[in-house]
Amino acid sequence: MKLRAQMPELSGATKWLNNEVKKEDLVGDKPTLIHFWSVSCHLCKEAMPDINELRDEYEDDLNVIAVHMPRSEDDLDLGVIEQVAMGHDITQPIFVDGDHKLTEAFENQYVPAYYVFDKEGQLRHFQAGGSGMKMLRKRLNRVLGVESK
Repeated sequence: MKLRAQMPELSGATKWLNNEVKKEDLVGDKPTLIHFWSVSCHLCKEAMPDINELRDEYEDDLNVIAVHMPRSEDDLDLGVIEQVAMGHDITQPIFVDGDHKLTEAFENQYVPAYYVFDKEGQLRHFQAGGSGMKMLRKRLNRVLGVESK
């Protein structure tokens, strides 16, 4: 997905956990962070407290959506996904992408992966991998129009 590209429709979920949202619920409201993760991804689990911190800190200014991207057949068990989500305090809406519909729409190949969209729904930042939380925070702050901490 290229920078400035429009946010894809959030359609094709195997299931939504914690609440279903649509693109029109997000665009025009406030910036959105969409993060891809998987139950079998160690780096995803390590990064989750940082994502949760961003979610809670910017609760009124930022939409946060999780996308569970299975990496193997073992990652398709909804019970395991729900259990890991609860265990890692993922309270934001979770798009369970069992058929890789959203993964393909985003042209995403990585977990963890982070997409920051401005309030008009344009992609402003993308990064993948377990490190770089400072960079993610910096880019988020820029999109949110707040001073970096």
